[in-house]
Amino acid sequence: MKKVLVANRGEIALRIMRTLRDMNIRSVAVYSDVDADAPFVKFADESYCLGEATPSASYLNMDKILRIAKQTNTDGIHPAYGFLSENSTFAKRVEEAGIKFIGPGTKAIDVMGDKLDAKQAVKAFDVPMVPGTDEAITDIAEGKKIAEGIGYPILIKASAGGGGKGMRVVENNEEFESQFDRAVSEAVSSFGNGAVFIEKFVQEPKHIEIQIIADQHGNVLHLNERECSIQRRHQKVVEEAPSPVVDAELRHRMGEAAINVARSCNYEGVGTVEFLLDKHKNFYFLEMNTRLQVEHPVTEMITGLDLVEEQIKIARGEELSFKQEDVKIMGHSIEIRVYAEDPENEFLPDLGKIVHYKRPTGLGVRVDDGYEEEMAIPLTYDPMIAKLIVHAEDRDAAIENTIKAIDDYEIAGFSTTLGFCRFAIDHEEFRNGNFTINFVGEHYKPEMLRSTVSAEVSKAAYAIFQEGKKDQELQAVDPEVTDWKRNR
Repeated sequence: MKKVLVANRGEIALRIMRTLRDMNIRSVAVYSDVDADAPFVKFADESYCLGEATPSASYLNMDKILRIAKQTNTDGIHPAYGFLSENSTFAKRVEEAGIKFIGPGTKAIDVMGDKLDAKQAVKAFDVPMVPGTDEAITDIAEGKKIAEGIGYPILIKASAGGGGKGMRVVENNEEFESQFDRAVSEAVSSFGNGAVFIEKFVQEPKHIEIQIIADQHGNVLHLNERECSIQRRHQKVVEEAPSPVVDAELRHRMGEAAINVARSCNYEGVGTVEFLLDKHKNFYFLEMNTRLQVEHPVTEMITGLDLVEEQIKIARGEELSFKQEDVKIMGHSIEIRVYAEDPENEFLPDLGKIVHYKRPTGLGVRVDDGYEEEMAIPLTYDPMIAKLIVHAEDRDAAIENTIKAIDDYEIAGFSTTLGFCRFAIDHEEFRNGNFTINFVGEHYKPEMLRSTVSAEVSKAAYAIFQEGKKDQELQAVDPEVTDWKRNR
């Protein structure tokens, strides 16, 4: 494999290309017009414009991507995450074009892409599952009867769902019908598939996921767990590895269950099996993501593995160079996702131009980002700016070093999730490990981040002020009338 096209953008495209360069593999970038000056485009060995920013015209346009791949004699296509990464039609077309799809086969993508099919697949492998239905529910009366049998509260979930879409909590029989209709409507709108099923609602769970890796020679291993319970809108914003509540015995059992999920669909490559863990340490299969995860760096930090490199080696047909007993846990790692969102306004996007940008540095600090100063965050795509990853010798040190790195991270021009992430990891419930996926609802209120303007102008504002006044004598800045934002 001498040349790989990265069918994605932003921080993950750049991160993949760095590994390609380390492996002496040429990289091909494809980009939309709004990404023309993005770092990943400049870093690639070759770059080609797909067209306008609309995803359907660019990063979701299979025809254009495959045409560029053929024109550039690409050996492999890496889809990263999002966009076409879990699209079996794309994977099949890539393979039919004689190009290696750096990911699992189409069967695994199809089976694990549908929650009902996934439940059927893992049934024979003794994987613990949340009590519920194995088939789609279409009749409301039948659904009510099933819900009463399981016991309220229950969840109505879209079979093709993800990211919290098409999912409704039902507390009693009276609200079943309205919530059922809403779940079906949202499932149709979001996924073009109105199939829904019912599960018992696991109260106060933690979200634990297991990283698995499988080669083409029948070897399937797990690379320990990640704790992903700090979420907003059912989407992760803080992750860490290992989990503060998973001991060696539980890790082994969850790891074996994850390996069995992978075996159930003949998985190949790296993937993630997600579980809910209740307060009694019972765990239940949630879903499998058949791609690289956003939070994969924390696993890399504690294992010393480069998961993108491993993906490429597997795609080339190489056998895993290590065994399960070789996988160790070295220290502790925390990742926070830096989004252009306003935590004081229900985490709504707060897009704009980056007028000042300074990355934190230091031992164990890693920043995976895709933007530079003066760039604008486009409305068309996910508003994630960067991932801040910190590694230290233990969890307490990782927390303290992450707080310091957040304080040293300067972004001006709009609101970000930095302040919320600092609040979350410094919270008593996070420090003692007792937090659940309900952390935001139970412990966070927007006013907790609000404070009066500091008497000291922020570092970010001061840097911008200096830049604008470099040909003039510096004058005092009244913090009461300064509108620069420093996100801490």
